[in-house]
Amino acid sequence: MLARVFSGATLGLDSIPIEVEVDLSATGLPSFTIVGLPDKAIEEARERVRSALRNSGLDFPDRRLIVNLSPADLPKTGPSFDLPIAIGILIASGQIMADLRDCLIFGELSLDGSLRHTNGVLALAMLAKDKGFKKIYLPKVNALEASVIKEVEVYPVSSLLDLFKHLTGVETIKSQIPLDFSQIESQVDAEFDFVDIAGQEQTKRAMTIVAAGGHNIFLRGVPGAGKTMVARALPGILPDLTEDEALEVTKIYSITGNLPSGDSLIKLRPFRAPHHTVSRIGLIGGGSHPMPGEISLAHRGVLFLDEFPEFPRHVLEAMRQPIEDGLVSISRAAGTLIFPAKFILVAASNPCPCGFSGSLDKKCTCSQGAIERYRKRISGPIMDRIDLHIDVPAVQVEKLTADSLQSGKSSKIIKREVQQARNLQTKRFFGTKITCNAEMSTKEVKEFCPLSAECLTLLRQAVSKFQLSARSYYRLIKVARTVADLEERKEISCADVAEALQYKPKVEI
Repeated sequence: MLARVFSGATLGLDSIPIEVEVDLSATGLPSFTIVGLPDKAIEEARERVRSALRNSGLDFPDRRLIVNLSPADLPKTGPSFDLPIAIGILIASGQIMADLRDCLIFGELSLDGSLRHTNGVLALAMLAKDKGFKKIYLPKVNALEASVIKEVEVYPVSSLLDLFKHLTGVETIKSQIPLDFSQIESQVDAEFDFVDIAGQEQTKRAMTIVAAGGHNIFLRGVPGAGKTMVARALPGILPDLTEDEALEVTKIYSITGNLPSGDSLIKLRPFRAPHHTVSRIGLIGGGSHPMPGEISLAHRGVLFLDEFPEFPRHVLEAMRQPIEDGLVSISRAAGTLIFPAKFILVAASNPCPCGFSGSLDKKCTCSQGAIERYRKRISGPIMDRIDLHIDVPAVQVEKLTADSLQSGKSSKIIKREVQQARNLQTKRFFGTKITCNAEMSTKEVKEFCPLSAECLTLLRQAVSKFQLSARSYYRLIKVARTVADLEERKEISCADVAEALQYKPKVEI
């Protein structure tokens, strides 16, 4: 007897339907074969499925058994086909009489028949919605993750035996109640609050501009000045994720296995801080079965690269195109995969190898040549793609020993200002795919950022004095537009351009 059950497989960040065909033959020696380009994990499903069926008190047919995963020319990976294979065997052997044409089934089986956590559930739930499947049967631990897709009935399954009883009408599994985006609680807040950062008023102002416009920033300062603390406080002033953005981020984390078990949606913007020993594939993505890297895990959030010059040069150079385009293209012989990578880059560096060049308190022990070599580890094209450059000085002892370390605005107040600026941008870019000023192209800068004659004169002088590239010129205008948005000005003023100019590099890179 031939049985058909539908499941799904992920390819990059997309999912495609997989038809699991199970043929049980009365002729030939007993065997269990899986075809359709399965990987090692799927081939081992033979033993997991056999043990799960027997340990659940169900019959495993002692006949010739062939499982085909269609389309057969697409490589399949992972253990999520265990459950559909087991259900297909039960249907083919006549133990279940059910029509599952409108159902999507997936999940990894334990040897006792219970279901384990499965990666990529949100992507598969989106697939069910897009392809018109009405029901999903999946591991109970993943039910909340899939329940944000309201158009599909989600059935949380604890074990193979429970699903068998449900399909045979013995005991019904209740469907998961759909989750509304507004009802999902946010995760923990940012690690630091801006009010707890002593001094660094100019750096805080720069980070406010970064959050309001989605710009990249480079922090250079002596050790202990607070660069890392400021960077880790940045997520606390970023606008909340919209529902579409939360789905994008959660989908990436679900497929890569980074979504905590039992969670539904990620509502706090990601913060990723890979060590400087990260490989190019680890940062950009790729591999034999291409997966997203750190820049995609930071999508719609912050990518913090501390000790920026210590990263291998070829790793940093690989970020050029993703920083510019907001996506990374991974090409292999079998095809090309696109991963989103719209992130805020926060790079931090010491001014020299010893860290104390320019310090008023400690003497630098580096030669001028050593300082130049250290700074030249970062190429000009990478630095040209960073909008704001800030020198972070050491905090004065008076501010550190003050009775109250709290100074300036809290993250909550700054976030409110940032959200107002983002609201203006949302209104300005309505009908486009742009979400913030940093995402504007050259054409859009000319359309949305008209400049007065005085501003143009100031910009011409700046281009001549600082020898700005065309890219830096337009990035300067974007920063000025963000400064104007924070002040709720419709037009860019000369003061906005002048403040944007303050964030250009003070030294030659």
